[in-house]
Amino acid sequence: MLIRFNVENFLSFNDVQEFSMTAGKTRTNSDRLYDDKSLKLIKFAAIYGANASGKSNLIKAIDFARYVIVNKIPGNSLGLYSKVSKENITKSSSFEFEIEVNGKYYAYGFKILLDEQLLKAEWLYEINKTGKDKEIFTRDIEKGEYSINKYIKGKKILAKLQVFIDVVKNDGAILFLQDLNKNKKELYKESSELNIFKDIYNWFDKKLDVNYANRPLRNTQIDIFDENVSSKIEQYLKAFGTGICKVSTEEVSREFIKKKLPDFIIEDIIKRLKEELKKNIGEKKLLLNAKGEGFFLFQIKDDESITYKILKFNHNEDDITFLLSEESDGTQRLMELLSVLLNDEEGKVFIIDELDRCLHPLLSKKFVSTFLEIATKKNIQLIITTHESQLMDLNLLRKDEIWLLNKNNQGGTTIYPLDEYNERFDKKIVKAYLEGRYGGIPEFYDDLLYKESCEDF
Repeated sequence: MLIRFNVENFLSFNDVQEFSMTAGKTRTNSDRLYDDKSLKLIKFAAIYGANASGKSNLIKAIDFARYVIVNKIPGNSLGLYSKVSKENITKSSSFEFEIEVNGKYYAYGFKILLDEQLLKAEWLYEINKTGKDKEIFTRDIEKGEYSINKYIKGKKILAKLQVFIDVVKNDGAILFLQDLNKNKKELYKESSELNIFKDIYNWFDKKLDVNYANRPLRNTQIDIFDENVSSKIEQYLKAFGTGICKVSTEEVSREFIKKKLPDFIIEDIIKRLKEELKKNIGEKKLLLNAKGEGFFLFQIKDDESITYKILKFNHNEDDITFLLSEESDGTQRLMELLSVLLNDEEGKVFIIDELDRCLHPLLSKKFVSTFLEIATKKNIQLIITTHESQLMDLNLLRKDEIWLLNKNNQGGTTIYPLDEYNERFDKKIVKAYLEGRYGGIPEFYDDLLYKESCEDF
């Protein structure tokens, strides 16, 4: 579970900005909080702001940090420092996450000089529930200094860790957390003390799911071709008023697939399936979500024969079926979003930019209310950016589930929760929001429009 995220000197974030999932003073809908008696977390957050206020930049900041942790420093990181101040080009950018993993709290972060693509510092702490942090490791890459002997007790495994960190102590191209999770599976068999490094890394790799408005959702672990899952999809599509009454799977030919997907994608998937088959016998499969075309299932059997399946949809009780690509943009978007509702993985954090894209306002609201109902039974989180004012309803959301972003005159983004405003839980806040009481809305300058119009005559 995500507790909070801090970012500094990245895109429109000049000063340190904090986004938090810790519950505020709001008492309504407490049944959908994560509550372990020491910490209370909200499971949903809707982020509002005017166009160019920095909503997508917050998503990009989280995704950038995740990519550096799991993969490497991306080549396009040059120039991503905050342009609010000229001096920022020589300043490090900072990213820090506080997360809950296996009932414990941790703070992990790093600093990076973006214009040189060099890491400057890295740290990992266990946050004690009494308020005292416990250092797991720290790393000052500029000075070539590190500390790792305050958490690990086993002398043998500590000596091995010190060798590993000594190798990368001056390496500004790789994080120690990442290095410990690259081709070092045997290391974790030597001591259970080391599991903390694997668990933290896996949280970023497996639990944090960041999605953009113009791309298919990343999460493809749910087998939507499974009969039970497709039955639930059918149920949701009916309940959400799409007009679809039946969802079915159909096996198709290689020739059909070639009309929908480029050859290099098909060949790459087949190659990967064959490699998996060599590792151990048994049918292997891969689900592909191709934007605009739909979902495709590739399966390989022991004899290396390949089968291809697609989803089809009926709108009536007749035999006429439709491909997902033949459905409306709204239905296609909803099909992607359903993976959030179908998720059974505890602790999953979904982040979705522009949830309401292609969706009717009432459908967006219905989707969120359905998630909130699910959140009373599961420990999952959903964070969205949106312009949809229908969601800004205190009968639906808690005040601490609504966040606002503003840009100041210098172009820097500030983040703050609606919970900072002392509003009654029964107040109709959408009117006050659209009137500008809370900020996070566009400012219009009609005099400039009129001036241009006059100059045209």
